[in-house]
Amino acid sequence: MDDTLKRYRESINNIDAALVFMLAERFKVTQAVGEYKARNQLPPADPGREKEQIARLRQLASDARLDPEFSEKFLRFIIDEVIRHHEQIIEKSG
Repeated sequence: MDDTLKRYRESINNIDAALVFMLAERFKVTQAVGEYKARNQLPPADPGREKEQIARLRQLASDARLDPEFSEKFLRFIIDEVIRHHEQIIEKSG
């Protein structure tokens, strides 16, 4: 492998590591949100908030020259996982 490709791959590895840690931090916060929702008998999903977040992320993606469709799919995957976690928290809290 040449040095240029090695540097690119090292950079990609660093970015991937940062993404994993950022997602872990995000899920820590959404876990707290799920616990709050369970304590306050709020629904696990908030369609209005989801719509706002998707629109905001699509705009950020467009500004960053990233495909907005990709960013929406990525956020939708995360939102669906967060909702699943919130549903589990509500089930456990009875």
